[in-house]
Amino acid sequence: MTSPISPQATLSARGLVKRYGRVTAIDGADFDLYPGEVLAVVGDNGAGKSSLIKALSGAVVPDEGEIQVDGEMVHFRTPIDARKYGIETVYQDLAVAPALDIASNMFLGREKRRKDLFGQLFRKLDTTTMRAEAQRVLDELGIQIKSITQPVETLSGGQRQGVAVARAAAFGTKAVIMDEPTAALGVAESAKVLALIERIRDRGLPVVLISHNMPHVFDIADRIHVHRLGKRVAVVSPKTHTMNQVVGLLTGALRLGENGEIEEVEAAVRAGL
Repeated sequence: MTSPISPQATLSARGLVKRYGRVTAIDGADFDLYPGEVLAVVGDNGAGKSSLIKALSGAVVPDEGEIQVDGEMVHFRTPIDARKYGIETVYQDLAVAPALDIASNMFLGREKRRKDLFGQLFRKLDTTTMRAEAQRVLDELGIQIKSITQPVETLSGGQRQGVAVARAAAFGTKAVIMDEPTAALGVAESAKVLALIERIRDRGLPVVLISHNMPHVFDIADRIHVHRLGKRVAVVSPKTHTMNQVVGLLTGALRLGENGEIEEVEAAVRAGL
């Protein structure tokens, strides 16, 4: 049974379905993201969480279901549509141009033109303004970069992730979605990215974190969305549930009972439930 969408939710979905031939990647999935929170989305490989996130970010058009932003029904056909509603996504490959400098990457596809004759006639870019705004966002988020003019290819993995996240934070007004932001990073750089996510949350911008790293999830998430077999099977709090319980939920060994209690699936089957 599909639950109603909460009017307080920033980004919500109900009954999303996406099929690829005979394969159903999303099977009636629900989703809720609330203001000022970090929502972790966890699930085993093939659970459909990536397809869900692509639907929410406009990269995939669902076959059925509805998506709402601040209670307004929306229809995303492309990621540009999602961006217009203030939803920014940081993909695992970061989608940065290594040869361009930091400011150019942050304004990639959204470049500012000069307001004078050179901008109007010759489409000259306002490099000064873009660099100043890029530096301001980096400073606000505590991202330390030697120079705003250095090419992204000269940065470390953590710094590149920081640039991609800063770009999302600069233009996202409703939500930032991050796909495995620490997957290719070491311990120290992962800690910096997690701290960066916390700073974004502290600015009031909710964050969706897709991650396989359970310690990271329990360190930073306010709520945990457990995805299995193409749908949401539970939403739990790291304050009230253990890591082993979340793993049991995503593997199917455990499930949430009618009153929200954790129960073993085999025991429920034996009891005729």
